[in-house]
Amino acid sequence: MSSDDAARLLREARRIVVKVGSSLVTNEGRGLDEAAIRQWSQQLAALVQQGRELVMVSSGAVAEGMKRLGWRQRPKEINELQAAAAVGQMGLVQMYETQLRDCGVGSAQVLLTHADLADRERYLNAKSTLLTLLHLGVVPVINENDTVVNDEIKFGDNDTLGALVANLVEADVLIILTDQKGLYTADPRRDPSAQFVHLARAGDAALEAMAGGAGSGIGKGGMLTKILAARRAAASGASTVIAWGREPDVLLRLCAGESIGTALIAQTAKHTARKRWMSDHLQLRGAVRVDDGAVGKIVREGKSLLPIGMTSVEGDFSRGDVIAVRDSAGAEIARGLANYASSEARLLCRKSSADFERLLGYAAEPEMIHRDNLVLSR
Repeated sequence: MSSDDAARLLREARRIVVKVGSSLVTNEGRGLDEAAIRQWSQQLAALVQQGRELVMVSSGAVAEGMKRLGWRQRPKEINELQAAAAVGQMGLVQMYETQLRDCGVGSAQVLLTHADLADRERYLNAKSTLLTLLHLGVVPVINENDTVVNDEIKFGDNDTLGALVANLVEADVLIILTDQKGLYTADPRRDPSAQFVHLARAGDAALEAMAGGAGSGIGKGGMLTKILAARRAAASGASTVIAWGREPDVLLRLCAGESIGTALIAQTAKHTARKRWMSDHLQLRGAVRVDDGAVGKIVREGKSLLPIGMTSVEGDFSRGDVIAVRDSAGAEIARGLANYASSEARLLCRKSSADFERLLGYAAEPEMIHRDNLVLSR
């Protein structure tokens, strides 16, 4: 991909995850940097007004808690980290809420743990909530739920969290704002021949060799965690840009296609990555049979599968499982992610969405499988 292609990708990006590190948010641990958060919030609001969907993954709760508690060094004990996060989270969220509200944009606090994204149902619930917020024009402000995590379920750093959120919401681009200009071929402080990397392929093993070690004493991540995050984000088709967070209007300029920082480009398109995964999914948990009308809608018109076109349900599956869609003769025509468990799907066969709340006790998605989560088998 050329620099022109990268610029076009950023200009056309509709759903963007922005991750900002602790050292930037807290001005190297001196406390929340209100001026910086105001500038980022103004840029987020401007991008929302352009019709884009923005998610902010913000570090800083532990660092702000340390400052409020008078601690000079990041604690090592998990209970002390959790205490600092609980104290600091109050100020962090209030600051974003105030600044975004002043810009005319709503915000929402979302705290996640690795367990939320490892469990299928919680993963889908988190995804549904975030997508609803984005459709409402609200900016979710996400952080790791440090007050309840332990060593087994911690993300480890918010660069990883940013990548996982990009996968979760199927973002077009992940922008990692840091205290460095981007990636160099070597440490420029030690090697005068180090060259700046403007454009590279996400997942290229050579990038990991270029990246340095740990970050500052305030945050946990270094450049290596950002390179690994870019590789993780690329798995779902999201490209990554690593840029200096104090660059004036950095988000607006990036989204206008300006070359700032290091762009790490995903090699697989967003929809292609997800659909390839579904096509290769060997362990189908079940299937639904559909009538000829539904076959036509799915195969020829590219529509979602609605329960009203389902005639029967096979197997025992949960919400989020990959299931087959079969025609009346039993031939697989498609496969995709089920929005309802098999027990619920059996109740919904031949029913319209108007009947869902009466049958299930709640109203959720109108589709059994949304077209974005459906791939044809023939």
